[in-house]
Order: sequence, then C-alpha cells, then structure tokens
Amino acid sequence: MDVGFGRNKKEQLEPVRARVTGKIPTWLQGMLLRNGPGMHTVGETRYNHWFDGLALLHSFTIRDGEVYYRSKYLRSDTYNANIEANRIVVSEFGTMAYPDPCKNIFSKAFSYLSHTIPDFTDNCLINIMKCGEDFYATTETNYIRKINPQTLETLEKPFKLDILKMATAYIRGVTWASCLAFHREDKTYIHIVDQRTRKPMPTKFYTDPMVVFHHVNAYEEDGCLLFDVVAYEDSSLYQLFYLANLNQDIEEHSRLTSVPVLRRFAVPLHAAQDAEVGSNLIKLTSTTARALKEKDNQVYCQPELLYEGLELPRINYAHNGKRYRYVFAAEVQWSPIPTKILKYDILTKSSLKWEEEHCWPAEPLFVPTPGAEDEDDGIILSAIVSTDPQKPPFLLILDAKSFAELARASIDVDMHLDLHGLFIPDADWDARKQTPSQEAWDRASDCHGAPQT
Repeated sequence: MDVGFGRNKKEQLEPVRARVTGKIPTWLQGMLLRNGPGMHTVGETRYNHWFDGLALLHSFTIRDGEVYYRSKYLRSDTYNANIEANRIVVSEFGTMAYPDPCKNIFSKAFSYLSHTIPDFTDNCLINIMKCGEDFYATTETNYIRKINPQTLETLEKPFKLDILKMATAYIRGVTWASCLAFHREDKTYIHIVDQRTRKPMPTKFYTDPMVVFHHVNAYEEDGCLLFDVVAYEDSSLYQLFYLANLNQDIEEHSRLTSVPVLRRFAVPLHAAQDAEVGSNLIKLTSTTARALKEKDNQVYCQPELLYEGLELPRINYAHNGKRYRYVFAAEVQWSPIPTKILKYDILTKSSLKWEEEHCWPAEPLFVPTPGAEDEDDGIILSAIVSTDPQKPPFLLILDAKSFAELARASIDVDMHLDLHGLFIPDADWDARKQTPSQEAWDRASDCHGAPQT
C-alpha cells in the first residue's frame, strides 16, 4: 500500500474542477479547508517524522453542484528559511536541525534563521481555526499563521498566542472546565477548574496512565462533569508515525500495541467529604463511569469504555459543551491509518460505517442542514486517498443520518493525507475583515475549530 508517506506533494495553485458523481445537496455551498504535512524532504535533508512535514493547505470549493480543488504550501517563516537554505534548518517534533554558522554554505541560512524564526516552529500543519472573522493555520506550538481561505495565501507575520487564554476559550461551553491532564508513570491526574473563580477543585482526581490526542466533548449533568476522550494505553502511535516505519510494509511495521478507545469519564463537582472510602460518588444512570472515594482527598476515576478503534472524532458543534449523542470519526484497528468512516451513537451504543477497498479516509466533518433540528441532520465530508492507482482521490459526501453516499468529487491530483480542517459556508464570507484585530483574541470564545492536535 502506498499513499505517499514522506513523498513531497506538488501544489495545485490554480483551481481544478472535480468530476462529480451522484448529487450534491443544493444547500451545500461553501469551502472545505484542510491542513496537513505535505513536504518531508528539503534538498538533501529529510524529516524523521510524518508530523514534521511542512504544512500544505488544500480546499474543496462546493458551489451549485460543482467542486473545485486547489492546494498551496503555507509560507511560514520555517518554510521560507528551509527553502532558502535548501535544507531543513528548523527543528520540528521528531527532527532536530543543526544550522552551522561556521560553514559558509549555510551562513546565509543561519543569519536568516536567527533573525526571523520564532523560538518555536511556525510550521502550522495541524488545523484551521476561525477567530472572529479571520482564519488561521495552527499547530502544537503557540504560533499561528493568518491565511486567506479563498487563495490559500499566507498573510502577515506569525501571531503568538496566549495559551492559557485559548485553552479556556475552547472549554467555555460549561461552567467547569474540561479535564487538563498530565501524565506520570503510575497515573494521570485530572484537573477541574471552576471558570467563575478560575480556581481548581481541591479534590485530587486521577485515573490510570493514558495518552490522549483528541478530546470529544464535555458537559454537566446532575452535579457531575462528563467528558469524553480518545485515549491510548501507551505512546505507540507516536512511534508508528516515524517515516522509517511508515515507508516499510505497514502491516508488518506499523501495528498499534494500544488501540484508541473512546472513554467517558464522570467527575463529581461536589465531592461528598463524608462519603465512605471506596464508595462510588457517581449516581448517574446514563453512564457506568465511576469515581471512587479514597483517602487523603483523592478520587480514582474509572471510565466507561464506549468504543474501541475510534480516532479523529468530530461532533455537531452546536452541541459543544452540551449533552450530545453522535460521534463522527475514523475507525482504526491494527494500523494508525483509518480504513473506515464511523458514526457512533452514544445512547444506543450502535454504529454506522462507510468503507471502500483501497480507500483511506481523512477526518470526517459534519455540516448541518440549514434549519436542522435533529443532531445528525446534515452531511459528512471526508477527503479520501486511494492506494489503487486506477482510482483518483475524491471528496466523499455522505448523508449523516443514514451514512448513504450522496456524491463524490474525484480529482486528478496527488492529494496528501491531511489532519484537520473546517467547513466555511458561503454566508461566512460576507463580512470578513482584511486586517487582524486584537479584539478578536479578547473575545476568544468566538474562535471555532475543534481543539485537536
């Protein structure tokens, strides 16, 4: 199977028209904007990890039943420095760069690097975020880059985020902040913050060791905070995305030792001080998650295991911070690369799936039908990469209720596997501003885009 891991992808600067089969809903007008690594070799140097690749933006513009595709590399300072030096000169997640000012051939690159590259890379390859009326490419560092979604151009200089402000903005939908956990060898602590007082709960909540890439949702119910995460028992996923593993036989070298599991935690917001040691503080009938009282003001949280083999979760974000029912995600089993698209019903514990031979789907994104009342009334968009040389990549459009295929838009390009993105309805273009505003960050609750890594 070859989907081009580590192979540099070409830009598609001019829009190319897709071949549409099926029927696209007439109300679906807008742009699916996606982000992910697209360049892993610069000159004679090569990144070690797939997460290190230079950011390649791409978009599917849907209008009047037609689809147009384009792609362009993010012109980050990191990108510019690497291209100018014709080698990797900025360190990334899994690749350490060593610019050497003593060597004349690299002196120009080092001079450029030392004056323009921030203390962390601004190679924003993970996600797209809307903040106010502007759009930004984001990554795991606290730098973001403003972009023009219509042209995919990179605008202005890197913007440095206040991480604490942005973290609270993502979880402003509930009175109590969702879990912010840190890992130790024997346990993972769960921190709950009262957003009215900005003070943490005095009770020490913890659970078993786990690695979390993606949070799904969190909401309050009868004095408890419920939050759902996709968790691993170990860090094998990090290791599997080293290109040395991905470029070998994936079935042999890229097997997960811990599959991702959708876990639901329940935390009592008012832990009973007089409760007996060993008693379960969760009285909800909607979940089997438990919180067991221990000595020294500690509570052990045991999650409910909802679904095994689920990643890249998305929801109907009208239900963010509220009770919800459906998770739209990619299904993974032995490999970190998705093979199916999944709709999981938390209430009935049932699922619907889409799959096709030789197809590797990207993160599925839900777009609601205008005026919809049901949580799953809408469509699912997913960019599909094929390992069959006779089958070009395509944008898949599913009915979110039934998971029946409505249409697909095939494009004759070398499309890359991406990570995250968002859908921009045509209505969002009307009042866009062309200059950044500090007020946009002061009203950070207006920032949209799943907080995924």
